[in-house]
Amino acid sequence: MDSSCSSSIFKRVMSLVAALALFTLFVTPLPADASPAEAQTLLKWKSSLGNPSVSSLSSWTLSLRNATGYNSTMSPCAWYGISCNQAGSVIMINLTSANVKGTLDEFSFSSLSRLMYMDLSVNNLSGHIPHQIGLLSNLTYLDLSENRFSGKIPQEFGNLSKLARLYVNTNELSGSIPPEMGNMTNLLVLQMSVNGLTGPIPSTLGNLPKLTNLSLINNELAGSIPLTLGNLTELTMLLLSTNQLTGSLPENLCRGGLLQFLAVHGNNLTGSIPRSLRNCTSLVRLRLAENQFTGNISESFGVYPNLTYIHMSFNKFYGEISTNWGSCAHLATLRIAGNNITGNLPSEIGNASQLELLDLSSNGLVGEIPKELGKLKILFELDLNNNSLTGPIPFSLGDLTHLEVLLLNDNQLSGRWPVEGFSNASLLAINLSNNKFDGPLPLPSTFTEYYSIANNKIAGKIPLSICNAALISVLVLSNNSLASTLPECLSNSFLSVLGLRMNNLSGTIPRTFLPRYLRSLDLSENQFEGTLPQSLVNCKKLEVLDFSNNKIEDKFPAWLGTLPELKVLSLRSNNFKGCLDFPRVAHLFTKLHILDLSNNSFTGPLPANLIAKLQGMMNGQNGQESQDKSLYMRQEGFRGSYEDSVKVIMKGLEIQLVRILTILVTIDLSLNSFEGNIPSSIGNLHFLIGLNLSHNNLVGPIPSSLGNLTNLEWLDLSSNKLSGRVPMELGDLSFLGYLDLSENQLTGPIPQDKQSSTFTSNSFRENLGLCGTPLENTCPGDAQPLPPPQLFFQKYSTREHSSGFDRKAIGIGYASGIVIGISLAYISFETRRPKWLVGQVRSMERRAKLMKKPKWKAIKFHGGR
Repeated sequence: MDSSCSSSIFKRVMSLVAALALFTLFVTPLPADASPAEAQTLLKWKSSLGNPSVSSLSSWTLSLRNATGYNSTMSPCAWYGISCNQAGSVIMINLTSANVKGTLDEFSFSSLSRLMYMDLSVNNLSGHIPHQIGLLSNLTYLDLSENRFSGKIPQEFGNLSKLARLYVNTNELSGSIPPEMGNMTNLLVLQMSVNGLTGPIPSTLGNLPKLTNLSLINNELAGSIPLTLGNLTELTMLLLSTNQLTGSLPENLCRGGLLQFLAVHGNNLTGSIPRSLRNCTSLVRLRLAENQFTGNISESFGVYPNLTYIHMSFNKFYGEISTNWGSCAHLATLRIAGNNITGNLPSEIGNASQLELLDLSSNGLVGEIPKELGKLKILFELDLNNNSLTGPIPFSLGDLTHLEVLLLNDNQLSGRWPVEGFSNASLLAINLSNNKFDGPLPLPSTFTEYYSIANNKIAGKIPLSICNAALISVLVLSNNSLASTLPECLSNSFLSVLGLRMNNLSGTIPRTFLPRYLRSLDLSENQFEGTLPQSLVNCKKLEVLDFSNNKIEDKFPAWLGTLPELKVLSLRSNNFKGCLDFPRVAHLFTKLHILDLSNNSFTGPLPANLIAKLQGMMNGQNGQESQDKSLYMRQEGFRGSYEDSVKVIMKGLEIQLVRILTILVTIDLSLNSFEGNIPSSIGNLHFLIGLNLSHNNLVGPIPSSLGNLTNLEWLDLSSNKLSGRVPMELGDLSFLGYLDLSENQLTGPIPQDKQSSTFTSNSFRENLGLCGTPLENTCPGDAQPLPPPQLFFQKYSTREHSSGFDRKAIGIGYASGIVIGISLAYISFETRRPKWLVGQVRSMERRAKLMKKPKWKAIKFHGGR
């Protein structure tokens, strides 16, 4: 259970206790002398509300006890949510979840001076919290949480000297925390989480000797954690997570020996773990994740008899996993992912019999997985991915009948897992990708929803019994040595993602292939032949379709254009042929972002009628703002997401994009036999980032409308028969980082604008009629130019011209960006991607983030794994 959830439950319980105590001591059903002034105060506030007729306040009306007398008395004590003491004064207002809407501007706090308990939580109240609230000198309980209050916290809270519990969490409050709050010396609980509070945590909060619960999570607080918090000897719960706090943890946080819940994750805290925490045996839940903590983890923690949950992931801890964790009798969750942990995984972990979740991913663990983990009988998640573990998977893991998530990907594990090894398991997610497993394909459990064993040495056939995993949604078997046909039974599955890239699969794709929920289908780099099954037209959720590098013989499947969600279509390197004819239908390929038909046998003119239908390339998302704010194309699923992958040709290089930016928009029609002019309508594809029409038989001028492609980053029109001048308008393409107009019949001077001057002679070579810088031949009447500067497009040019393209596969984990970064991909591949290059490519991704803000923080299952 999360700390914030625990805090909420604690608050509700204490609220009921406090209310019951007040009711028992002070309340009578109908007091003899109710205060008319208090009734008028409440009625005035009711009338100011945005919904005064709300049903919860229907009892708030005048009721004359003696209608004929002059001194008629109005009593609010029987009203909903109101309680009074024996003298008839209002001491309690409890309108939690009463659907009240409005402000407190007309609430006369001075008229309710005896009020002891006020709960207005979970309503729709807004505006500022009035300073007059400080007049409630008898108040012991105040709950304004889960509303829409804004503005600053009034410093007059400091006048509420009797207040024991204050809840203003989950509002829209801003500004700093008033130091005057340190005057509330009777305060037991202070919760101000989920607001927009800024500035430091005031040191005066250390003056609250009775404080047991302090929650400030999800704000924008900065600075260090005050050392004075170490004075809070009664503290049992301290929640400071998801702020901007810096510095180290105070040394005496567990000085009183009562601290049970500590959450400081999601800050920028540094230093080592204080000694008082190392010996804090009262701890139940500890969250230190996503900071910059350091220190030897084998020395930082002892044995905690009450600890159930510890999360220290994504820090800078080093050392080896301590054997002490096996002695924590109640430990249910141990997460130390994303640190610098080395050494072996100790077998003593198997003694933590209550362990349910073990996450040691993204460290430097070595050695074998200890068979003693098979003793963790109630373990439901085991995540050891991205380490350097070796050896086989211990067979004892097959006995963990409660295990639901097994993530062992990105290690150096080897050996064979029995084909039926998972048959008795309850596994929902299995990721064994990027290891050295061999032998036949291990079958997933019948409960499995996510299964990846990509990038191993699995051989043999895909057995028909794989279809017994009837619930499977993501199935990724890419980059193995599987040799069989595509099982037709997969047509009747719930598959959303099917990745079979880079195997030896052959035969035809079944004509009835129809997984109705299919979103991503990657059959590339196999030996499939025949034609595409038209049953795919019924897969209405398809977004990614990759049949590249097979032996498919067919004409262009224009019927795929009716798929309403299709964004990526790659038919590269097959035997597609004929003209690109399209039916006279208004809407085809309306969301397409990547179209790759390169290296086929297409003929005839470039399809102007297709270009006119590519609405997704003209306005991003068919004229509508995308509801998907992800930075990459992905499939959300159980325990994380699958990220799509595709190969593209850039600058004559074949590059594997292991993630596809959602803003990446490219067209590649190269290496075909297209003829005729380049349609000027291409200039309407305003979101286009890459355009490759090279190695065709195109003639005529380069259309000036290409100057409208203001997002264009690479343009390759080489090896055609284009004529005329280089359009001046290309100089307006400020993002253009790669240009290849070579091997054409262009004439005239090369434009000498700022953008064109960044390209070298390789961009213009073998156009006999071209002249001017950067070429050596000068134009008539020009002075001899200076030698062009040695730009790094010259320095790192790797293109070979014997066959038009030198295709070299490159693994680069970025989908787009100025081609300067991509052109260096070969160098980064050979030198293990230097930091300066990664920094440059990261800057490219920031361009995408200006357009889309990603929402992701989870375990990621990358495409192709």
